[in-house]
Amino acid sequence: MSQNPIAETIASLMPRAKQELTELVAFQSVADWAQFPKSESEAAANWVADALRVEGFQDVALLDTPDGTQSVYGFLPGPEGAPTVLLYAHYDVQPPLDDSAWVSPAFELTERDGRWYGRGAADCKGGFIMHLLALRALKANGGVPVSVKIIVEGSEEQGTGGLQSYAEAHPELLAADTIVIGDAGNFRLGLPTVTATLRGMCLLKVKIDTLGGNLHSGMFGGAAPDALAALIRVLDSLRAADGSTTVDGLAADAVWEGLQYPEADFRADAKVLDGVDLIGDGTIADRLWARPAVTVLGIDCPPVVGATPSVHASAGALVSLRVPPGVDIAAAVKLLQAHLEAHTPWKARLELELVGQGQPFQADTDSPAYASMRAALETAYPGQEMQISGMGGSIPLCNTLTSLYPQAEMLLIGLSEPEAQIHAVNESVSPEELERLSVAEALFLVNYAESRRV
Repeated sequence: MSQNPIAETIASLMPRAKQELTELVAFQSVADWAQFPKSESEAAANWVADALRVEGFQDVALLDTPDGTQSVYGFLPGPEGAPTVLLYAHYDVQPPLDDSAWVSPAFELTERDGRWYGRGAADCKGGFIMHLLALRALKANGGVPVSVKIIVEGSEEQGTGGLQSYAEAHPELLAADTIVIGDAGNFRLGLPTVTATLRGMCLLKVKIDTLGGNLHSGMFGGAAPDALAALIRVLDSLRAADGSTTVDGLAADAVWEGLQYPEADFRADAKVLDGVDLIGDGTIADRLWARPAVTVLGIDCPPVVGATPSVHASAGALVSLRVPPGVDIAAAVKLLQAHLEAHTPWKARLELELVGQGQPFQADTDSPAYASMRAALETAYPGQEMQISGMGGSIPLCNTLTSLYPQAEMLLIGLSEPEAQIHAVNESVSPEELERLSVAEALFLVNYAESRRV
């Protein structure tokens, strides 16, 4: 990276950034109080608030959102007449999953092979550190040229909508001229990318009951309706023979026209085992960014170890449905519910509970802010051109902000490139990526302020 004062400053700040990320990763801030202490999330929120106060932010507040979590807000005033930029990240994280599969402890930031490993290192505690680095570099080189609002969410991973509801009830709080969401990622390590689309999502709990209690499989098996077998049939109905998602009435044939994802690269990124087929049809980009996708996230049933010879009376699952821009998530939920009802065998009793949802998102890539970001990214990544891609994940707040502030421009960048393995074991962040994207964000704020003065 060709050196300039901002880049040099950020390079000098990287040891401090590593220490801060170490402290932030140490909080087990999973917004699921059944598994993790709420105090861990509260401590992480207070750490973020303290960091904002040190940087001179005003009106720093812990916002109690309707889902029982806290989001952290702060305001840093800029020069008179300067535009306002909202910076977003989230401090909550996914559970570590299988602790034994982590090479180093999930909540201890550990350097290995040139990367920093730890839950949330990329998604999205590192995103908050990125914002801090960019602002510190600007303050060291003449000052921050825009007014900055920052919001750091506490329940993004749970999809429970706390911050969305709070923003809707306080629409003036997050109003801005442009919004930078620090929760996406480059398409490839070292390839500067802005994310233009996000799939919407819903989480649906499925429960099937068939009997008053478990029965001996030798005495009753063959005639007694098995709830677990019924659940397996229902879940299997959500996929065609090639693995494509099949929800009755939900279109699954859209085409992605932009940046493509070579199959060999995807197989390597996804760590698909040799000889195992991919699922679905169309290009990889079609499947990831333009079409719906169902995933069974978990099943309630007895484990193999300790299983008894029983016909099961009840079984349950948690099902995720992601939908591309252009599909209303509420309508998709109704189709999914109707599909599950129609495909439940043997007149088994079916209970469905919607536990979270968010609309898909599509950005306006022709906006002036994109021109400012393009120049910034291409300076931070010499010799590379900015790419525009989709992302299969969901950030429900994006649509809320778009609805509240339709004139605001929105850009999505971040640290979650494929090698980061977010949501999986051994999540990590590239410190070089953190450094470059911090430089890009700082340069963007400079470029954007200048564009608004023209």
